[in-house]
Amino acid sequence: MSSGNDVVARNVRLLREQRGLSLAELARQAGLAKQTLSKLEQGAGNPTVDTLFSISTALGVPVTRLVAEREQVMTVQRGADVVWNERDGYASRALDHVYGSGVIENYLVRIKERGGANRSVESHPVGTLEHLYVISGRVRVGPADSPVELSAGDFVRYPGDRTHIYESLEGESLVHIVVSVPRVHPGTSTSQRTHSDAPR
Repeated sequence: MSSGNDVVARNVRLLREQRGLSLAELARQAGLAKQTLSKLEQGAGNPTVDTLFSISTALGVPVTRLVAEREQVMTVQRGADVVWNERDGYASRALDHVYGSGVIENYLVRIKERGGANRSVESHPVGTLEHLYVISGRVRVGPADSPVELSAGDFVRYPGDRTHIYESLEGESLVHIVVSVPRVHPGTSTSQRTHSDAPR
């Protein structure tokens, strides 16, 4: 298990590089000394809450993206547990938020039953998240090492930058997938790749 400082260091460095920002530029935007940010990225700093909020604001992400282990990014929302917000003439249900900048891709995907076999999809660029809502059917989806079973009305968010699977558990299932791919600037080591290999 990583220490809190190591987690923050890794997340800040990853998010900064995704945005093509130098240490000096992020420090300027966050109103911090470059040396303070450098120490934080080395895991040697002990950032205050105010410092973390300044950095998260400059990066355009919630502060939880700085302090959470990447494995904790998966979130499951069961349809049976959801509270719908009633308005005049309609009701709404919040699924999730997409933070930062980059490419947002939307798909309706029909997943066909394959006799217990699943379709494995290679990882996408670092920082990619997939937000999946089950419209009909039952599916097993998510990271290959920790997929979840979902039914119609259920929602899950999981890291798309790890190998993940799609499997229909009975007949054909229909899902809606939103893929958020971080903006990548020239000169960074991460290349943007579309989600064109999503199962159809």
